[in-house]
Amino acid sequence: MNYCSHCGSPDIRKATPTGDDRPRWVCSACGSIFYDNPRIIVGCLVEHEGKVLLCRRAIAPQYGLWNLPAGFLENGESAEEGARRETMEESKAEVEILKLHAVYSLPKVNQVYLHFLARMTGETFGPTHESLEVSLFAPNEVPWDQIAFDSTTFALERFFECGAGYAGVHLGSHSDCGAW
Repeated sequence: MNYCSHCGSPDIRKATPTGDDRPRWVCSACGSIFYDNPRIIVGCLVEHEGKVLLCRRAIAPQYGLWNLPAGFLENGESAEEGARRETMEESKAEVEILKLHAVYSLPKVNQVYLHFLARMTGETFGPTHESLEVSLFAPNEVPWDQIAFDSTTFALERFFECGAGYAGVHLGSHSDCGAW
């Protein structure tokens, strides 16, 4: 931070506020505290007729690799709304969310993924400006060596191990994100 967004002062520093347990950006002039919290990524594991929907990325990072349709949650939308929006933006697929499937934390890059289990409400899907290709894969067809992110691998593996009927939510994390 270069300037306080409350008073405009350039006197911003990292300090641990009284009663807190970690350093935050603090304005020395007005005392405002600025919290830098994790970003939420939402998406869908879309199951359709025994197959899962994957998108080959047309954007960085991991251009050209396969991923579940997912992206950053926007202010003012619920996690479910964001997951449906991201699925539409990346795959043109309209979906109905069935349940939360997996929560995957990436503490080193301050991200938390929420993958919802969903089903297509129509037959339409295809590439967008964010996807080079969109396809349905049977379990034995998934291009495991071309998956973009650990969060997708985790969600897919849990789905194929436990099935769509699993009542719980899968919890995972990866503390070393040096792979990408």
